[in-house]
Amino acid sequence: MRRAAIISVGSYVPGKVMTNFDLEKMVETSDEWITERTGIKERRISAEGEATSDLAFEAAARALKSANFDPKELDLVLVCTSSPDMLFPSTACIIQDRIGATNAAAFDLSAACSGFNFGLAAAASFIESDIYNNVMVIGADTLTKYLDWTDRNTCILFGDGAGAVILKAANDGSGILASHLGAEGSGGKYLTMPGGGSRDPEAKKRFISMDGKEVFKFAVRVLLSSVRAVLEKANLSPKDISLLIPHQANMRIIDFAMKHLGLPKEKVYVNLERYGNTSAASIPIALDEALAEKRIKAGDIVVLAGFGAGLTYGANIIRWR
Repeated sequence: MRRAAIISVGSYVPGKVMTNFDLEKMVETSDEWITERTGIKERRISAEGEATSDLAFEAAARALKSANFDPKELDLVLVCTSSPDMLFPSTACIIQDRIGATNAAAFDLSAACSGFNFGLAAAASFIESDIYNNVMVIGADTLTKYLDWTDRNTCILFGDGAGAVILKAANDGSGILASHLGAEGSGGKYLTMPGGGSRDPEAKKRFISMDGKEVFKFAVRVLLSSVRAVLEKANLSPKDISLLIPHQANMRIIDFAMKHLGLPKEKVYVNLERYGNTSAASIPIALDEALAEKRIKAGDIVVLAGFGAGLTYGANIIRWR
């Protein structure tokens, strides 16, 4: 069966580190309070003038270099982001030009923190249906540019970063075995960034707003259900998982999923404490680091699962090449 296999991964985070102790000087909070409630210790902050495409380009370039892959062989560049450089052109078109993928189509996909899982599912569909052979999927966000630094409920959570993968058609049993995507639009009001759209083009309300309790309840429920659903589609069970890479948003959410899936810590990858919530970049950054740490080997069953604004959720299950 023709499937979409990940042949290369690359990631990039900005150089500026903001610790919980730095935040103590900016807003009424503490390192202890943030760590206990989220598991986050520090996050990366993009520089003034550093846009989402700049981070995405670095991640894409690293993925291309890792596989010694000619960008002219790419059929599609898909960028998953909710913080594009501008409304148009798409960030994907900017990246297509910068990396020299002259033969590729390009578009952005907006599903917030679920974006990378949505992007992988879309890329797999293109490849499985024999429309494209080689697709680059990038998750990239700079949500710190949309934070109210006086709001301790949101400013402690987010960081900036980008991660990229190259997918190639494979017939050897490896690749994306199944995908599961979902949305609960009725809960969209719980996590918003309204400014800048056609409802408010002057961006008078340009800051992220979140009802933390409602989002938390949604997240613990759908992270667990999406992992179970994608396993069922692949005719597998939690014991078959070699490594779960969840969206890195809150350690309590991850702990809940681990407990109810019966997964030990060594089967779950977490880098939340160093980066915070990097939105669509969260999972591909973690995937790149897990590979660098040799936590994944050929034949392993890897599950990527997340949730985000929309409200959206999704998961992909991969047999590693």
